[in-house]
Amino acid sequence: MKKLEQLVAEELAQPVDPRVAEMAAAVAARHGAASRAVLFYGSCLREKQLDGLMLDFYLIVSDYRAAYDKPWMARANALIPPNVFPFQHGQLAAKYAVLSEADFHRLNGPETRNVSVWARFAQPARLVWAADYKARASAIRAVARAAPTLLAAAGRVAGEAPLDWWRRAFSLTYSAELRAERKGRSGSVVDANATRYERFSSPAAAAIESSAASGGWGRRRIEGKALSVLRLAKASATYAGGADYIVWKINRHAGTAFELKPWQRRHPLLAAISLLPRLLKSGAIR
Repeated sequence: MKKLEQLVAEELAQPVDPRVAEMAAAVAARHGAASRAVLFYGSCLREKQLDGLMLDFYLIVSDYRAAYDKPWMARANALIPPNVFPFQHGQLAAKYAVLSEADFHRLNGPETRNVSVWARFAQPARLVWAADYKARASAIRAVARAAPTLLAAAGRVAGEAPLDWWRRAFSLTYSAELRAERKGRSGSVVDANATRYERFSSPAAAAIESSAASGGWGRRRIEGKALSVLRLAKASATYAGGADYIVWKINRHAGTAFELKPWQRRHPLLAAISLLPRLLKSGAIR
């Protein structure tokens, strides 16, 4: 794990657009002393032109109760993590998800069947703000758990090339969530940065915990898609403009042209429920 942690630390420390760092600091300031680290991840990481895009961050906090003024928001975050919020800073728009340090560590590891966090942080990310050295070290340790968890969950196929292992692993995770991306997206994630995944392969495989189990993807799919629906429902209460964001993301990734009706904007939970069958039938989400 030590070699893998070093690779992760180097990758997380790579520079970003100064506007991204400024936005991360503003996100942290929004939650005060509870803020421990902010990570930048997702497709925007590979983009040079950020205007008009929705940036993705994870805010890691010490404790949910300390992060919110409203106790019900803390309870919602603990019950169905993470909470997700829109954010605007300067000319850039973003959304950020909130996890405690304990949940971030847990959700990057093999002790959870939920693919949401470890599937994302097995991919490149940047640690763009940290409260102190301990917060930075904690984030690095947590992220270093993601790639071994991903590969272990997929299981190794005899004679399989390292990049094919990564491609198959990501494909499995995409099937375990409601996703708006086109078919083949999981493979393009690897192919866009093949050298990186080659470099991470041996250290990640060597760091797989003996207790990590492969398989169980039928159960992961059922639980993952159900959890996706629950998160959509929760977002209707915690995410201002959540219905618009969901449709924007689907249209961007799936190449569709869905539009919200006025009543759907007024009632985002009903909008999510009403749109889901249509989106599944069309293949816009899977």
